[in-house]
Amino acid sequence: MTIFFYDKTFEGLLSAVFDVYSLKIFPAKLLQTGDILPLFTEITHTVVTQEEHSKRVWQALERKTHKNVRNMLMHVWLSELEGSDELLFRYLCKTFATTRKMEYNFGDADILEVEKIARKVSHEAQYIRQFVRFQKAADDIFFAPVKPVYNALPLAINHFTDRFADQQWVIYDLRRKYGYFYDLHTTKEITFAGDDHLLSGKLDESLMADDEKLFQDLWKGYFKAITIKERINPRLHKKNMPVRFWPYLTEKS
Repeated sequence: MTIFFYDKTFEGLLSAVFDVYSLKIFPAKLLQTGDILPLFTEITHTVVTQEEHSKRVWQALERKTHKNVRNMLMHVWLSELEGSDELLFRYLCKTFATTRKMEYNFGDADILEVEKIARKVSHEAQYIRQFVRFQKAADDIFFAPVKPVYNALPLAINHFTDRFADQQWVIYDLRRKYGYFYDLHTTKEITFAGDDHLLSGKLDESLMADDEKLFQDLWKGYFKAITIKERINPRLHKKNMPVRFWPYLTEKS
């Protein structure tokens, strides 16, 4: 059995694909550098992540596939699901091994799985666009916490940059402990040192702008006013607005 070790980055994965064709060796499994070696391993290879190698693989992928396919692959990577890297590795190797369009081979289990996972991550990104609720801090920066199942925040961030270009804001992923800050000019990835105080997803009232509490009360009143009790459907409501987002929604507090 042949094992490839790599650094668990997307560039490292592309470099692993490069090494497959360079060394003419196809591994049975991909492991992170430092993982325990499985029994009955005959050959091991440590992939050295190189920008030149990963760039060449990506450029080859651009020539062979449509942009939608490449977007799907990035969605699968952002899913962070166990085994998703090996799924992508097989998909890429199959793509380069044939002259046909792999995305239409629906008889292949890997093709179907990539599409399935990509759809789930895409839905999560759409939920982020729909259910982000900003809170205005005393320094006039708008803060919004999220805690998505998949690492879908990078897929949604352009929407907020375009939609809220006239205000400074921070959207922070509490699960992965990173976020994005828009300063009226550029959007940058950020992390907070000692961010345990953000776990509740709510700004302390002492940190809120003077009018933030008023706007929250107005939003709650509006939400209550448009609710038709006779037409409440809890099952449909939870389907359209997943419960995992409720702790960070003003109207649900």
